[in-house]
Amino acid sequence: MSLSSALSAMEQHTGEFQVVWDPGEGTGGQVLVRANGRVVWESVPGEAFLSVAQGAPDVVESRGFFTIRDEKTPFTLKQTLEGVALENGNVVLRGFLAGEIHTAWCMTLEALDAQQLQFRVSVGPEIGEHPRLKLRYACAADERFFGFGEQFTHLDLKGRQLDILSQEPGIGRGVQPLTWMMNTFFGAGGDDTRSNAPVPHYVTSECHSVCLENHALSRFDLRAEERVEVEVWSEALCGRIFSGNTPAELVEAYTLLSGRMAPLPEWIQQGAVVGMQGGTDRVREMVARLLEAKAPVAAYWLQDWVGARQTSVGSQLWWNWELDPERYPGWDGLREELAADGVRLMSYVNPFLVDVSERAQGCERNLFCEARDKGYLVCHADGSPYLVQNTSFSAGMVDLTHPEARAWLKQVLRDQVLGVGVSGWMADFGEALPFDACLHDGSDAAEFRNEYPEAWAQLNREVIAEAGLEGDAVFFARSGFTRSPGSCTLFWLGDQLTSWRAEDGIRSALTGLLSSGFSGFSQNHSDIGGYTTTAVPGLPLKIPFLDYRRSRELLWRWIELNAFTAVFRTHEGNQPERNYQVDDDPHTLAHFARFARVFSGLGPLRVRLGQEAAEKGLPVVRHPWMSFPDDPNTAGLSWQFTLGESFMVAPVLDPGVDTVRVYLPSGSWRHLWSGAAIEVEGGGWYEVEAPLGAPAVFYLAENPDGEALVAALLASGDRPVDASPPRVRVLEKPA
Repeated sequence: MSLSSALSAMEQHTGEFQVVWDPGEGTGGQVLVRANGRVVWESVPGEAFLSVAQGAPDVVESRGFFTIRDEKTPFTLKQTLEGVALENGNVVLRGFLAGEIHTAWCMTLEALDAQQLQFRVSVGPEIGEHPRLKLRYACAADERFFGFGEQFTHLDLKGRQLDILSQEPGIGRGVQPLTWMMNTFFGAGGDDTRSNAPVPHYVTSECHSVCLENHALSRFDLRAEERVEVEVWSEALCGRIFSGNTPAELVEAYTLLSGRMAPLPEWIQQGAVVGMQGGTDRVREMVARLLEAKAPVAAYWLQDWVGARQTSVGSQLWWNWELDPERYPGWDGLREELAADGVRLMSYVNPFLVDVSERAQGCERNLFCEARDKGYLVCHADGSPYLVQNTSFSAGMVDLTHPEARAWLKQVLRDQVLGVGVSGWMADFGEALPFDACLHDGSDAAEFRNEYPEAWAQLNREVIAEAGLEGDAVFFARSGFTRSPGSCTLFWLGDQLTSWRAEDGIRSALTGLLSSGFSGFSQNHSDIGGYTTTAVPGLPLKIPFLDYRRSRELLWRWIELNAFTAVFRTHEGNQPERNYQVDDDPHTLAHFARFARVFSGLGPLRVRLGQEAAEKGLPVVRHPWMSFPDDPNTAGLSWQFTLGESFMVAPVLDPGVDTVRVYLPSGSWRHLWSGAAIEVEGGGWYEVEAPLGAPAVFYLAENPDGEALVAALLASGDRPVDASPPRVRVLEKPA
């Protein structure tokens, strides 16, 4: 793939950016972009940086999972650069592409401000149907790539190829033989780069950052050592190059595009959000237990407020958004009792609707039939509702391109969700729009499907705003795309396996937190203990290597992890009776209550971090490199995080383990539980004892947040540790 030009060396300026054409001497020509004295983007010398092909897509959908095949013509091999000009303050590059397709190309670069350079690429009409546009440029062989929205298996995506397509990530995602079984029989095993909330954006260890603005499917190929290839299913490409000297500066620049998340209301910072099911009496029983354990509670999240039914995967909900008065008799009285103690109620919704005519218990409204009869559902080409298979049932998806459908669904949420007095809800799903669906406004579903999560989040946000509850009500979403942070009040990481695995489990939750922080997902969290249990209902025995259910130890360690994140929320899981729960024994309940108090004690810090997120787009939970960019070792860390810049947390992520390795950058650190002071010069690795109840947590001595937490715990009757203080031992100093 060659790049040729008869042009002499030249430089053009747009704002603070310089676009340079260097004809090279023996290495071939190259386009470079500079800002603030450094190169922020460059093509590979002598190689074409644009090429086109024609595709032949074959997409198969199964339960929100998409198998994508695309038989393409060969990409064009030759690119010419015929001109570099300044037009209306923008730098415009033009030339031709040659191969099986011959066409002109144009690339316009426009400085939006001192940190953002927008690029727009278009080609001629000769490309035909199903166009594929590829952008190719240089990177360093050892450059790490972070971000791409929520990525669950790999923090550094260098060496990987990933499709940026919002979809179900899968059950197992590489955990074998579970993934093989789920893929073979259900098409639901997923792989290591699928995500509910992917974003075509990254930040690298060399402080390079690029994003696409396209909603169409894009594929980032990072497998080559010294080049990046980005393929987009479109005849036009739009994106931005960002300039910054630190990862925080790049995230701040990027979130001008994505939007920034508002601070969470203070009430949700005060304690646990307790996820449970079972009805009014069971809630009152849990309230009594948690009061006795002195666990601060912010809300009870009752996802089965609409009623539940048994399916092939366990207990699932009736997706018809009205209160089930038989399951929750005396709902208003329960809400008032909780409100008297400053505790809220939360519920659950999603953009699907099921036909409840088959339900034994009658409903006041059948929302599926209403939407179907009004033409508000996503359809097939013949106009019939497009029913998406979930587990044992199918559901219709509300067409969010239909203005009347949006208004109708918002009214449903105002009347039947906010109308029963909840202060928030899980806004589930949003990833399953089929490629071949027909939409009201004529949009191509293949293009709109990455936009659907953004539209779903925007609808939920409008419901809150129009009810006058902005800044008080909270919805948490799992699907997302580039501009979702501008609409979402809170994210959660979707359905993690109840396991210790890096592919799918507690480790994948931490990876998802760290990766998403680079793409503007400032307020994010996971289900405590994970969600997906794979035990076969009705089978009393475990099937080795296929049976995952939440153990007591896993629950304890996940409790410890989430106490230092944005929200402390439990989930019983898809098979509650097969999972260990927070109230299953007195010691577990005490452990949960203690770390709910830890979480509550960190409330003032999180409020401050929420304001910083709103102003700068920085995440509450951060990769250590974001907090310590001058330390050359922090970019390579994977299994620890910072809460703001105050705390360094290295959770225990393996069973039967009570010590962890922790890297501490330079500074005066204090061990949270023992109070031991550690002076670190130049950074160093430490072995830290981390028994159950005392995860490895350190805070900077000069930062008041650590002492404030210790004071809060003492005031609540807790000593930082109940046993002998854990020991901290120096392992090694970096070379």
